[in-house]
Amino acid sequence: MQLVKTSRDNLLRPLQIVSGIVERRHTLPILANLLIRKSGSNVSFLSTDIEIQITTHAECGVGSDTVATTVAARKLLDILRAMPDGEVALSLNDKRMTVQSGKSRFALQTLAAEEFPTVAEASEFGASVSLPQKTFKHLLAMVHFAMAQQDIRYYLNGMLLVVDGKKVMAVATDGHRLAYCGVELDTEATSGEAAPARQEVIIPRKTILELQRLLEDNDDPVQVQLAANQVKFTFANIELISKLVEGKFPDFQRVIPKGYKNAFAIDRVKLQQALQRTAILTTDKFKGVRCILDTHVLKISSTNADQEEAQEELELDYSGDALDIGFNVTYLLDVLANLKSEQVQVSLGDSNSSALITVPEDDNFKYVVMPMRI
Repeated sequence: MQLVKTSRDNLLRPLQIVSGIVERRHTLPILANLLIRKSGSNVSFLSTDIEIQITTHAECGVGSDTVATTVAARKLLDILRAMPDGEVALSLNDKRMTVQSGKSRFALQTLAAEEFPTVAEASEFGASVSLPQKTFKHLLAMVHFAMAQQDIRYYLNGMLLVVDGKKVMAVATDGHRLAYCGVELDTEATSGEAAPARQEVIIPRKTILELQRLLEDNDDPVQVQLAANQVKFTFANIELISKLVEGKFPDFQRVIPKGYKNAFAIDRVKLQQALQRTAILTTDKFKGVRCILDTHVLKISSTNADQEEAQEELELDYSGDALDIGFNVTYLLDVLANLKSEQVQVSLGDSNSSALITVPEDDNFKYVVMPMRI
C-alpha cells in the first residue's frame, strides 16, 4: 500500500523537524521511531520522548485511505539525506516500510502505531499568548546560556517563562549568574476564567534548545498556551507540547541589584576580545579573571598554576570607587557573545557584590553575575 509520493526535500523537511528529540538509546525501543499517520493527502509526523512531543504535517499522501505506522526515525532520515534529489515513495507492506527513489530501495521494520505512547494534551489551557517567532526566539537567545545543566536543584534546569498582561519575560539561572529578558506585546495575553492574570512556568532545558532550533527569524506568530503541568507551542506547521518542570523558581526580582553607584559603559567587542585573550591562561578547573577598576581604567588579569600571567588594560570613562573583583570569565564571555549592542553597561557595588550587565537605554535585558575569590 503506497503511503507517500513526493520530492525528497518535501519529505526531508518534516522529518528533520520531528527527529531532533528522538533519543538513540531508550528504555522503550518504540521511542526511537516516529509515528506516521496518513489521512487522504494529509500526512502527519509525530515524535516524542515522553517529556516533549512534536507534530508536523505535509500534503504528500497517496490515495484516500487512513493508515498509521511507526518507523525508525534516524534510519529514515539518514536514508533520505543520502539520496539524490528526486521523487521518493514510501509504501507499507506486511509490517515493512519500503523507501524507493529511482533505483534505490530500502525495506525498514515497522512497529504498530497503537503501541506508540503519545503525550496526552491538557484538557484546559490557562493563559494563551501570541507573539512573532523572531521576538520569542530573541527572548530565548538572551537567557538560554544561563540555564543550569543537570543541577540537583532540578527547577534550575530550565527557563522561567512569565506571562503578565502585555509583558512576556524569560529568566534563567544556574545559581552563579542570572539572565533576564522581557518584551512588551501589542495585545494582552488571554487567560481562562480561573487562571490568574500572571502565570509563571518552568520550561525544561531540552524544550528550550529544541525551540531555538525550530523557530524562524520572521514575523509569523507563535502561540504559547500554558496549562498546570504542560505548555504548548504552535507555529508554522509545527505543534510542540512539553511537560513543565515542577518546583519554585528563585525570586529573580530580588536577585537583580538596584541602586549601584559604580557604573561604566564600555565597547562590547573590545571587552570581549580582552577577556578572550586573558582567558587563554586560565585553566579548565579555574576560570577566574581579576578585574581592577580605577579612574578611567579597567585592568583585567589572569594567572595559572605555572605562574604564567596575562594582563589587559582598557581605557574607559569612569570616576567611581576603586574596585578589585574576580569573575568566572566564561560567565562574562557567554553574555557578551549573545548581546548584539555596540556598548554594554556594567554596574558594580563592592568587591563582594554581584555585577549587573545591561544594555545602555534598554531596560528589557539584565544579566547578574556573582563575584568569585581570586
